[in-house]
Amino acid sequence: MRKRALVLGGTLLLAACGSSNEGTVQTEDGEVAYDVDQSGEETNVTITAEDGSTVVANSGSGTADFPAGFSLYPGATVVSSMVINANDGAGSMITVHSSATPEDLAAHYRREAEAAGIAIGMNATVNGSVMLNGEGANGRTFSFSASPNGDGTSGQLIVGMGS
Repeated sequence: MRKRALVLGGTLLLAACGSSNEGTVQTEDGEVAYDVDQSGEETNVTITAEDGSTVVANSGSGTADFPAGFSLYPGATVVSSMVINANDGAGSMITVHSSATPEDLAAHYRREAEAAGIAIGMNATVNGSVMLNGEGANGRTFSFSASPNGDGTSGQLIVGMGS
């Protein structure tokens, strides 16, 4: 997965620069192929290496495929959404914006995490920002952070599932 993450970063930079939408990259661990499919605000990147494939789906603003047990905070909007599926795990990262306080957003996602069987291991408030994280059964991980942002609050939800 680490090898794919490094290639993913390079691949996204290549795609942003208007380089080819598919190709291969030689790493110290072997050849890694990539394929970038972009349609409007949505970009799907498939990375294939000797040990399997990883698919990263990045949606534009307005829509998100929330992980099971999680939902959009009432009245909030989706700023961006990314879903990663690999043979060794999967995860979602969703950025939201709301007129609610960081504490209100954090309370919402904490309730959902606990209802999904995730034990909260960290709950911190620093300079008006709130950070939570925890773990559940079968390698499920959870992280949420929210910070004041001029006209409201920006929040980021990350939920992962190990293999």
